Amino acid sequence: MCGILAVLGCSDDSQAKRVRVLELSRRLKHRGPDWSGLHQHGDCYLAHQRLAIVDPASGDQPLFNEDKSVIVTVNGEIYNHEQLRKQLPNHKFRTGSDCDVIAHLYEEHGEDFVDMLDGIFSFVLLDTRDNSFIVARDAIGVTSLYMGWGLDGSVWISSEMKGLNDDCEHFECFPPGHLYSSKERGFRRWYNPPWFSEAIPSAPYDPLVLRRAFEQAVIKRLMTDVPFGVLLSGGLDSSLVASITSRYLANTKAAEQWGSKLHSFCVGLEGSPDLKAAKEVADYLGTVHHEFHFTVQDGIDAIEDVIYHIETYDVTTIRASTPMFLMSRKIKSLGVKWVISGEGSDEIFGGYLYFHKAPNKEEFHRETCRKIKALHQYDCLRANKSTFAWGLEARVPFLDKEFINVAMNIDPENKMIKRDEGRIEKWILRRAFDDEEHPYLPKHILYRQKEQFSDGVGYSWIDGLKAHAAKHVTDKMMLNAGNIYPHNTPTTKEAYYYRMIFERFFPQNSARLTVPGGASVACSTAKAVEWDAAWSKNLDPSGRAALGVHISAYDNQNNLANKGVEIEKLIPMDPAPLGVAIQG
Repeated sequence: MCGILAVLGCSDDSQAKRVRVLELSRRLKHRGPDWSGLHQHGDCYLAHQRLAIVDPASGDQPLFNEDKSVIVTVNGEIYNHEQLRKQLPNHKFRTGSDCDVIAHLYEEHGEDFVDMLDGIFSFVLLDTRDNSFIVARDAIGVTSLYMGWGLDGSVWISSEMKGLNDDCEHFECFPPGHLYSSKERGFRRWYNPPWFSEAIPSAPYDPLVLRRAFEQAVIKRLMTDVPFGVLLSGGLDSSLVASITSRYLANTKAAEQWGSKLHSFCVGLEGSPDLKAAKEVADYLGTVHHEFHFTVQDGIDAIEDVIYHIETYDVTTIRASTPMFLMSRKIKSLGVKWVISGEGSDEIFGGYLYFHKAPNKEEFHRETCRKIKALHQYDCLRANKSTFAWGLEARVPFLDKEFINVAMNIDPENKMIKRDEGRIEKWILRRAFDDEEHPYLPKHILYRQKEQFSDGVGYSWIDGLKAHAAKHVTDKMMLNAGNIYPHNTPTTKEAYYYRMIFERFFPQNSARLTVPGGASVACSTAKAVEWDAAWSKNLDPSGRAALGVHISAYDNQNNLANKGVEIEKLIPMDPAPLGVAIQG
């Protein structure tokens, strides 16, 4: 994974333009501290900042085909590159990089090869034979990508907004799962899975099929020539990732190079829920565990840097990005270059606590579809940019294309939350890994209630952010918020505070339009707020806003923790044996 910058058809092949492109490319150096590359062909410039993970010795970019008529700059990981090489027997590869297959696939298949790639990627490909180019982004938008247009007719592509915002008349987020062709002068969606139409699926739930699909998604991501680890919050998703990784690591090439002892990492305020749970999981799995502490003041001091790197003013994203940003710096200092993380599970399985109020399976499924489609603006953006701020890559197996196909094809009736039947959020995922003979996790971890990352690092983190914002944003400022920020008008002092910082770094109208808006409770979409009339009076993205659901909800009258609710009551008493299809 890396940082890419391309300027195409700028009608300027001068030395001054080359210097400017280099200057802008350096704004992305944090994404790729291992190598900088720039290739110029006439008035087209392809630049690259490399984080070397596969073939560090020879995989520098841009990459070329045999006669250098096709040039590619790529940010990504192609997990099936070895299989693809076997399908290209008449081609000669210059490097061992997983991204080296892209130029050769284009030679063989033209613009239609993108769906052959199994991985995460953003790339620009220039065909010098006719000066045409294509740009593509991975299915879900795990890698970040922006596209801009200059007054001189140029097209700009950058991994981050800061690479193009000062030089483009207009720019926007490049849509995930799409390809842009200069020949067609437009976008087309290359990723067209059945769930994208939001039609209600009907496949029966088979726990073993789901388990195997996720295990394969994790295993294929153990492709590396450098040290790595796993992010472990102690919640269900990261704990499953850690468990599977530790279970299968010994038989991989990674273990041959770096040993079979897995390193795990967690961050939190002193005494936070995540630190306690993560330590227990690490001890259970036998990982080399690294626990990082931060204070509320540490986080507040980092807010400006976080907003500059994350490039958003979305409250949820900033709350969660800050501890991840601080942790990533510590991880990189240990010599680790990439980590596996648990993003995407809550969107696929309806894991956020507001899903308890889904009125029926149809609405439940449509909301999961809406959440997956928006991931590139929220959790994917956070995971990608929080880590890459320090040259650290995050891999996300829950967002594997094949796994999503399996999980999103299951009848959503099986995903519905039914507390009276012992079915809490993400029940079908928990059930798939509830193995009595060879347990993946302790029972109480496997059935731990969903804890959003910004909550799990310590409840005083969000409370501290709100208090800090209140010191910098007055009531009078809030009265005029609609006049100052007519688009996505901030409704809280915390949101106003983040918006002020964002606009200082990115004052362009195009920049503010890249950030999503709308009402939300506990990370819901605006549509799902309609599920409960009371939510419209409590629009906060924290999981604790799910009144009557979260055991530490904001409303003390509904604080189930004070009523003696024990974790054992969330664990099914008589689950059906594995291998039996469970219908609702």
